[in-house]
Amino acid sequence: MMDFFKFPKQGLTFFLTYTILASMLGMLQFGYNTGVINAPEKNIENFMKDVYRSRYATEIQEESVKLLYSLAVSIFAIGGMLGGFSGGLIANKFGRKGGLLMNNVLGICGACLMGFTKFFQSYEMLFLGRFIIGVNCGLNTSLVPMYISEIAPLNLRGGLGTVNQLAVTIGLLISQILGIEQILGTDEGWPLLLGLAICPAILQLILLPVCPESPRYLLITKQWEEEARKALRRLRASNQVEEDIEEMRAEQRAQQSESTISMMELICSPTLRSPLIIGIVMQLSQQLSGINAVFYYSTGLFVSSGLSDETAKFMTIGIGAIMVIMTIVIMPLMDRMGRRTLHLYGLGGMFIFSIFITISFLIKEMIDWMSYLSVVSTLSFVVFFALGPGSIPWMITAELFSQGPRPAAMSIAVLVNWLANFLVGVGFPNLKNELDNYTFLPFSLFLAIFWIFTYKKVPETKNKTFEEILALFRHNNGR
Repeated sequence: MMDFFKFPKQGLTFFLTYTILASMLGMLQFGYNTGVINAPEKNIENFMKDVYRSRYATEIQEESVKLLYSLAVSIFAIGGMLGGFSGGLIANKFGRKGGLLMNNVLGICGACLMGFTKFFQSYEMLFLGRFIIGVNCGLNTSLVPMYISEIAPLNLRGGLGTVNQLAVTIGLLISQILGIEQILGTDEGWPLLLGLAICPAILQLILLPVCPESPRYLLITKQWEEEARKALRRLRASNQVEEDIEEMRAEQRAQQSESTISMMELICSPTLRSPLIIGIVMQLSQQLSGINAVFYYSTGLFVSSGLSDETAKFMTIGIGAIMVIMTIVIMPLMDRMGRRTLHLYGLGGMFIFSIFITISFLIKEMIDWMSYLSVVSTLSFVVFFALGPGSIPWMITAELFSQGPRPAAMSIAVLVNWLANFLVGVGFPNLKNELDNYTFLPFSLFLAIFWIFTYKKVPETKNKTFEEILALFRHNNGR
């Protein structure tokens, strides 16, 4: 509470809330398109079989259909890598808000292609649509966390950074609910289910234009001080913005020597190497923690625990709901307990429950109630994911860098995140076949490594200015 009295003007104003909600639609788009493809798997495969039959008058082989479907799933991540990688370039050229607005054109194109796939009887349109919406979501994962971390007041930056993950989980949950058979998970409904991705894009085009550009971008990158003041006055709903301007000036002075940095310069810079490595490992800790395996696998896991198919599907929606609730719960903790502490708790809990999941797999043949242990362990695994690795990597990468290297750093981090996402998506089915009951062991190992790395190397960034965080690395004390 002390912070609240210290900065009376640094509260959550109506306009700041509006701006964050408008920009957060980009991350909701990412969550929706990540989850939307899972439920209608069978319907999409049937559609591909029908199209192939009508084109070539022969049946397509089962393996080929599986391959085509996995292409529809994974081409999204390839688009995401491309979008994420070009995020820094776009953020510097068109601004954070400008980049987000332009990006919605891609969102609308991708959604239309996916929505009309069945109408035109062409699965190539589905691939192209998934690729374009992937590029759109990749850009969002780079631009939205950057924009939010730059407009948030210092004492609210952690809690507001969690908004990224909240939007992703809400998007996932919406896609899971709409994807059930009773709603749109049908042979007729699935093109509409995919095409609904047009909604966040159109909504953002309506809401975002009245929001200001990032004041940091205006002052530091463009050197338009008056514009930056105007933007800050609107966001803070107050005329006392000198403290904010002063913090930005300090940051500007600190990096006069390091202007806007290209990716190669960033990789070669000794001062920036350790924050870059931390940013990359943090992104990996999110993707290689096994959470995607849980999403991918949850329905099957619950079925093997003796639940009916229908109940298992609703339990999967339950996982989505737990993610949303937990993300809301940790919002206030983020600036109270700090990023590093929460990340350690999250990774530690996930490690313990990943071991429990493996144990329950091994003994479930012998002991009946063991199957319920695997359900409880899976849900707890998700709770601890939401506590740390869910939201912290997006936020901490934006916090570890000052204005000059931030866009390049975000681009590299986002590229790594999408690459890991792609590899887990493509490699997991094979891993599951090879390791069977031991599927979660590699993830347990990764979680242990990430916990040790976080404990040894990751500094606490709560309530520190960007300049103070940079100073930590300059003195080479990675703690």
